[in-house]
Amino acid sequence: MSLPENILIVGGGVFGLSTALSLSRRHPKSKITLLEASPTIPNPHGSSVDSSRIIRADYSHPTYAKLASEAVDLWRTTEWGYDGRYTQNGLLLVYPTGDSTAKDYTTKSYHNVKQLGENAQFLPTKADVLNAAPAYGETLQVAGGYVNWSSGWADAEAGVRFAKQKLDKEGKVRFVHGEVSRLLFSPEDNRTVTGVVYDQDKTITADLVILATGAWTAGLVDLRGRTVSTGQAIAYMRISDDEQRRLEHMPTILNFATGIFIIPPRNNTLKIARHAYGYHNPKTVPVPGALPTGETMQVSLPERGVPIPLEGETAFRTALKQLLPTFADRPFIDTRICWYTDTPKGDFIITPHPSHPHLFLATGGSGHGYKFFPLLGEKIVDALEGNLAPELAELWAWPEAVDEDSFDGTEDGSRSGEKRLLLVDELAKGNKAKRGSAL
Repeated sequence: MSLPENILIVGGGVFGLSTALSLSRRHPKSKITLLEASPTIPNPHGSSVDSSRIIRADYSHPTYAKLASEAVDLWRTTEWGYDGRYTQNGLLLVYPTGDSTAKDYTTKSYHNVKQLGENAQFLPTKADVLNAAPAYGETLQVAGGYVNWSSGWADAEAGVRFAKQKLDKEGKVRFVHGEVSRLLFSPEDNRTVTGVVYDQDKTITADLVILATGAWTAGLVDLRGRTVSTGQAIAYMRISDDEQRRLEHMPTILNFATGIFIIPPRNNTLKIARHAYGYHNPKTVPVPGALPTGETMQVSLPERGVPIPLEGETAFRTALKQLLPTFADRPFIDTRICWYTDTPKGDFIITPHPSHPHLFLATGGSGHGYKFFPLLGEKIVDALEGNLAPELAELWAWPEAVDEDSFDGTEDGSRSGEKRLLLVDELAKGNKAKRGSAL
């Protein structure tokens, strides 16, 4: 299927760059422009840019497990994983005593990866877990789990830089720097999208606009009840040479009951993060549309440059006492909040907009999009052409809106923690605690 001559991709993260790579190869006659808010790619505020991301086929949903297995194979065997961009150290999924949800997700995931031929080993007891990962020690508080030695982790920033350099070398995509403020609509019907406005008064027109804007998409298109942008806590600490040698070959550990995961260190830096319901950051913005109506909506949008709240740090300290107790009181050298674009079931949204012709959405990563980087663009272009595999087309179609009052974040069995934590409130609690300790 042919695509329009003039295509605009908004967003230079995983969804946008992978789309640009595939589009430029499969539709070389199209004029492709990629508009990115940051003057540099990787964008230091993007969810794609971090020290590391888990690369796994370990899903309780068989379709995602199969697709992820294909992606992992590309990380293993192609230039995507070269030069340290991918490390295959294994993934240890564990659950504590008494958590049936975490155990159920872990068990389904194990059976899925075994059917795919992954090198997975079931670990029914704590002793079995410690045999697989002795560095975590006897204080590890788990009931069981499994380890998949076919999984690994990627240097997230290096992967994004690799994709950008590949596009630069091919020279088929024009890059523009600027922050989009709104969509442009045809004055003839006030529905058809004709481009975007960026940096307040500049415009780019296109025959097709692809929004790959992640957690910022909710301010450009009305996605209430379909996505919610959530902030996820990440922290880093410095470790010694001896600690680096002890931990660097251990499998990544992921506890679905707490959402906490620890990826093996590199360059004497250990990362601890949490896959949770996350922080909400509600903002009142105009309802997007061609004609200003004065109507507003409240949606969660990313907040740049803030540290993790005390709530997140406390959760990390508690987890470290369970997993690596000698590190529990060590200071963090840096913290950040990574913004997910959560959908109700964790499914991506890769589909034409049903009400706005010439607008296509490639978003809804729900915190698990990075691992698909080597093949995601191919699937997005399949969807643009109308050739996406039926099982993926069904998962990634325009979703029915759910009740906003009950939409706390992704409910796929992999999230943890409290629901609907407000970022501003949690930051205020931390500031109050600091003031109190100084008195």
